[in-house]
Amino acid sequence: MAHTKKATTANHLVMEESLKQHTISMLVENRFGTLNRIAGMFSAKGYNIDSLTVGPTEEPDISRMTIVTRGDDQIVEQIMKQLNKLIDIIKVVDLTFESFVERELALVKVQSTASTRSEILQISEIFRAKVVDVSARTLTLEATGSQQKVDAIINMLKPFGIKEVARTGRVALKREFQGDV
Repeated sequence: MAHTKKATTANHLVMEESLKQHTISMLVENRFGTLNRIAGMFSAKGYNIDSLTVGPTEEPDISRMTIVTRGDDQIVEQIMKQLNKLIDIIKVVDLTFESFVERELALVKVQSTASTRSEILQISEIFRAKVVDVSARTLTLEATGSQQKVDAIINMLKPFGIKEVARTGRVALKREFQGDV
């Protein structure tokens, strides 16, 4: 039985590794229930959402939604087809194979004492994080960047004692410049 469990776990890990993370950007009509219909489609089909952000665009009646999900090419193709069938969707783009700019924002409240404060401030400087709140026992930092950068600063702050974390999830836009940088 233990052999079967190990084989199942190994197969599950191989499956997870083959599921690539995809960043899907959508323009949607800013109407009541749009978010519910999109999230409901993911739920009904058994697709997971790693992160979801939504906000207004330059046009007040249109919102941009960025969804990060995992799947092989066939699963993501199905997701794209299902999204395109929803009535409030204007445009859907899988940015994964495009050149795009992405950012995530995190607020991290970390325990701080007189002896640890300068070290925490040095870490925040290295990651270009901003101090947005200070108390006698805590510092709250604002960190922006890629998911990896946000993960890295959180991991560096863990030894000090993280009290709270709030993260936005990924926002992304396709790059217009296509030349060498």
